[in-house]
Amino acid sequence: MENSKSLEMAKLAIDALEDKKAEDIRVIDISEVSVIADYFIIAGGSNRSQIQALCDNVEEKLGRAGTPAKQIEGYDTANWILLDFGDIIVHIFDKENRLLYELERIWRDGKQIELSDMK
Repeated sequence: MENSKSLEMAKLAIDALEDKKAEDIRVIDISEVSVIADYFIIAGGSNRSQIQALCDNVEEKLGRAGTPAKQIEGYDTANWILLDFGDIIVHIFDKENRLLYELERIWRDGKQIELSDMK
């Protein structure tokens, strides 16, 4: 079942990530395979400052849209920041940890969605 609110939230998060030049943004629809969320959004940053800026921008954009983050983890170290907005979960990685954790592979049962289809 397509949840239009979570889709709109996902689009806002993607815009916020693109604004700050996130690398290799991936969207996985996990609504059919998990109850924890509808969408995982995975993005990369090149250094701690950029990763924190990506996080700040996503948090600000979604917050202004009336969806504050329920939880944010990993902000200080900024090698993997997790932003939990309930229906969507945003993961922002540095290169090393993205390769290490391979969330795209772990969640391969979900549907990978092309960014162009999110527009």
